[in-house]
Amino acid sequence: MSFNSEALKKPRPRKRILFGFLQLTRFHNLLIIGLTQYIAAIFLAGYPKVWFHKLFSLDLLLLSSTTVIIAAAGYIINDYYDIKIDYINKPDKVVVGKVLKRREALFTHWLLNVTGVFIGAWLNPWVGLINLFAAFMLWLYSNHLKRLPFVGNFVIAALTGLALIVVAVYYQNNERLITIYAIFAFSISLIREVIKDMEDIKGDAHFGSKTLPIWLGLPKTKIILFGLTGGFIFTLFYLASFLNNPILNAFFLLLILPIIYFIYLLYRADKKRDFHNLSNFCKLLMLAGIVSMMFFN
Repeated sequence: MSFNSEALKKPRPRKRILFGFLQLTRFHNLLIIGLTQYIAAIFLAGYPKVWFHKLFSLDLLLLSSTTVIIAAAGYIINDYYDIKIDYINKPDKVVVGKVLKRREALFTHWLLNVTGVFIGAWLNPWVGLINLFAAFMLWLYSNHLKRLPFVGNFVIAALTGLALIVVAVYYQNNERLITIYAIFAFSISLIREVIKDMEDIKGDAHFGSKTLPIWLGLPKTKIILFGLTGGFIFTLFYLASFLNNPILNAFFLLLILPIIYFIYLLYRADKKRDFHNLSNFCKLLMLAGIVSMMFFN
């Protein structure tokens, strides 16, 4: 199979390139990242009474933009390294090698990283360091870690939580509350990343990746997910007890029923579509967490 499509030798309409770039960088995911940071800064960092002013502040715009830029670069390098696997797992969604040339994707990745780190450092040296660390780990993940059992899943989940931690680092207000939500984001993301590996097991196995489902098999991976889900619930209630916040406790209690339903769906899942639906279910839980932040005013 050739991955240098003949279509790249022909003139490419700008609209097609733009659409391919938006698809490559998971534009909808970038919007969610930006929205999460905005809501965290306004409602968790202690500024709900001046939310309108904060909504249009330059510092929050730049802070969120740097995170989104680094994340976009991460998506690009991930697809750059995964062309062959993606032709098996999701052939209709391949962009690098079809719409964008490999060298174009690689150049854009480095340009976005440099931009994100530079703006972050200009805002705050710690933000710049966090962005530099995130950019390096996303490259390392795409190049090597994602093919190891559990390690790559943990790294992506940690970087998801770091997107909220950077808000606490910059604003230095209500750090404990933001940290609890960062742990929430980390936990949901970790579960979802393992499920995505279960969904993509065919393509990953074909190219020698040693993800958790390939290493242990689907039944044992499910057992680990059951344990992660139970640990996730216990950890959140344990941390929330320190704040003694009725809103936070009520939100976690409301999550019990959908999480039980999630466990039921996971128990029955055995097809690619089943795991895809579970991955989307995790997205809904993450969205519920984002919405719940808005009640802290």
